[in-house]
Amino acid sequence: QVQLVESGGGLAQAGGSLRLSCAASGSIFSINVMGWYRQAPGKQRELVARISSGSTTNYADSVKGRFTISRDNAKNTVYLQMNSLKPEDTAVYYCNTIIRRASHDYNDYTYWGQGTQVTVSS
Repeated sequence: QVQLVESGGGLAQAGGSLRLSCAASGSIFSINVMGWYRQAPGKQRELVARISSGSTTNYADSVKGRFTISRDNAKNTVYLQMNSLKPEDTAVYYCNTIIRRASHDYNDYTYWGQGTQVTVSS
């Protein structure tokens, strides 16, 4: 089994910064994509940013230029640096990973973190 542990959420003022971390552990052979999604009350979960094993990144238009995703492959950890926060960034942020669990298992498995609350006050 694979576990994702998120940290770093909390309360920030508009214009402030927060950094999220998500560490994966367990039955991991390799990690393909690592990413962050968010879900605000009454809204669907949406992609915020993701990063491939080759460090190719994708961002939602709403966070481009403000958020930066990165990963530490040695630690199986993905980070989301959030700068210039806005009240509309308020949401529960979920870590997402796509993992191969063993060298002989060519399936990709998707895992989600438990979510961490980010609240931005105006």
